[in-house]
Amino acid sequence: MNEPAWSWLPLTLVIVSTLTLLISQRWRWSIIAFAIQYIGMFWMISWEWPIGLAAVKLVTGWMAGAVLAISQPGTALAETGFTRISGGGFKLITAALTWVMAFAIAPSLQTLFPAASAYLMGAIILIGMGLLQLGMSHQPLRVILGLFTVLSGFELLYAAVDRSVLVAGLISGVNLGLALVGAFLLVNPEPEETL
Repeated sequence: MNEPAWSWLPLTLVIVSTLTLLISQRWRWSIIAFAIQYIGMFWMISWEWPIGLAAVKLVTGWMAGAVLAISQPGTALAETGFTRISGGGFKLITAALTWVMAFAIAPSLQTLFPAASAYLMGAIILIGMGLLQLGMSHQPLRVILGLFTVLSGFELLYAAVDRSVLVAGLISGVNLGLALVGAFLLVNPEPEETL
């Protein structure tokens, strides 16, 4: 399948935004990277779906990001288990391995999913980087953003197979529900005591 040269631009947006989500120590940068990730996702989904239906994904992602930003208490995202230099280096190496895996797997996935290679690479990178974020974090904002990233990758794969308006609406509802759960966990970080 011949791809235009500009098809790599949204893939670059996805790579940069997921890397920023993985290594950022400030919640504002993470929310901005989250918004940029949804721009790249919208751009890729618009290859498979009509623009109006793809815009639903963009608006839902930005609304989820706004809900998470409003409920943010203002603390830093520094992880306690890693030192700044060694933890950042380890995260960068694991991210590079995820990118290599995506570039290796995407051509063989074209037999299962009728989509461009850059599109499939974006989906695999979103799933892999989201799983990395989930595995390396214990803070609520990082975990919620990791869940959104994994879900975004699966949404890209689903968009290549089917363009159901009902399922797109259902997934948007799941995204907004996840944002509300994340906002609740950010506002109430300590579990309630039971008697």
